[in-house]
Amino acid sequence: MKRSLTGLLCCAVMIAAFYFAQQNSSANIAKPVTFSKDIAPIFNAKCTECHRPGEAAPFSTLTYQEVRPWAKSIKEKIVNRVMPPWHADPHFGQFANDRTLSTKEIDTIVAWVDGGAKEGDPKDMPKAPTFVAGWNIPKPDVIFPITEEYTYKAGADEYQYFDVPTNFTEDKYIQYAEARPTNPKIVHHILAFIVPPGTPNMGKMSADQRYKAMEMMLKSSPFYRDGYLMRLKPDQPVLDDTCAPVAGGRRGGGGGGGDILTGFAPGHNADIWEIGIGKLVPAGSTIRFQIHYSNQTLNGNSVEKDRSMIGLVFAKEQPKRLLVTNSIGNISFKIPAGAENHKVVACRTFNRDLTIYAYEPHMHFRGKSMEYKAYYPDGKEEVLISVPKWDFGWQTNYVLKQPKRIPAGTRLQVTAYFDNSTKNKFNPDPTKDVRYGEPTYDEMMLGFMDYVIEQPTVAQVDAKILDSYVGKYELRPGFVATITREGNTLVVAIPTRPNVIYLPASATTFFSKTGSSDLSFEKHNDLLEVITEMGRAKKVKDDVATK
Repeated sequence: MKRSLTGLLCCAVMIAAFYFAQQNSSANIAKPVTFSKDIAPIFNAKCTECHRPGEAAPFSTLTYQEVRPWAKSIKEKIVNRVMPPWHADPHFGQFANDRTLSTKEIDTIVAWVDGGAKEGDPKDMPKAPTFVAGWNIPKPDVIFPITEEYTYKAGADEYQYFDVPTNFTEDKYIQYAEARPTNPKIVHHILAFIVPPGTPNMGKMSADQRYKAMEMMLKSSPFYRDGYLMRLKPDQPVLDDTCAPVAGGRRGGGGGGGDILTGFAPGHNADIWEIGIGKLVPAGSTIRFQIHYSNQTLNGNSVEKDRSMIGLVFAKEQPKRLLVTNSIGNISFKIPAGAENHKVVACRTFNRDLTIYAYEPHMHFRGKSMEYKAYYPDGKEEVLISVPKWDFGWQTNYVLKQPKRIPAGTRLQVTAYFDNSTKNKFNPDPTKDVRYGEPTYDEMMLGFMDYVIEQPTVAQVDAKILDSYVGKYELRPGFVATITREGNTLVVAIPTRPNVIYLPASATTFFSKTGSSDLSFEKHNDLLEVITEMGRAKKVKDDVATK
């Protein structure tokens, strides 16, 4: 009898507990969700960066009055995970700028819309995030606009270059940087390069001088000039996988951009680096803007104007670590007409340790997915980031929560897939084979990264030895590099490219000051040769170099 009473009491307790749990659950579900108390904090954290006055988004999320007309559209986009835009696979890497909403946040927004999208008590509104008008960085210490307002007539893609002197009388270290167009309707992207002093300034060249310099470069280049665009020559060898060994050792790799200061593209976050890390702009440098103007939707007679700019915030102290932006890419691929899942691969083995801070995949309209993978010297491998659904309209730079240390000897491989079929609704023309090129109707395959190279110790080398390396070196017919000495360093100049400073690791080996490239010198039959990643180059006399 006692056991039966105990059992009945237990059942009663369980029923009561279940009843009260249900009541509490119902109370939680029935709890009214309001904009002021529940929704505004979510929007401030994940949406306001773009959804505020002066930015590209179609409405602001800063006030209830601005959000309310969009409530049903917001619900649709959020439930389908179209917004906030984020395309990285959550299984690989954790990112500081991850915009994705949690299941709880999505459920809260859905409940708010379904409940009538009520405002609630305005007193519950959180403090709105503060922004400097027109910027996503703190108030810039200096702003550099392009030299003059550019006029773009709707139609063909254009790549335009503008050289802007910094007039810096001392080295400047940059903590925050941001590029901004004044007319985002026509600016697809901006790249701002650091051009060291001594490099030919395109802004000071006449049109004839620029043309001659470009023609000289193109003689030994796989590219040709099409209007304002560079495109791969159709007869160039096809190499979809530049990691595989090939006859002659030429792999068709692409990329570069070791002197990129900052950039703009749809979805790209401003460059905000942690204290102690930054970029160097040497005294006397020039900022070279590369601006891609494009808008196929404008009326053919439309004329638009733009004066893009960059803003810089200086570091309060010299950073201990200098950041490099560079890419691993393939320029030799060919995507066959109609191909639905064409694979293109590129890789690079780093000869020094590096620490990675961010990734930024880049393709055009046919881009489908991209993956970065590390093959370590000990035989292990790891996917660093995977973007399974590439979106040309949202070119995010994925900033790591914790920097990734990569040991020397690691091979980093970037693999991309392209859809050149009729299934791709963004495909400009599925009937054509596609090769590398600047216009959006061509393709690109570039895996950009922000990283710090762990540099070796600088050696002190006798000035006479350094002077013996000074001169001109012919990499191939018509392609000549000039080496000069500045103190304990060597400066390598190649026409139309930024100069590169090399520091000595020994009397015969040198490493780039901010990149990961190396130089070494050898003598063969009393002829001095320099060995680089581009191959061997023999020292030549001035009269030979100028022929």
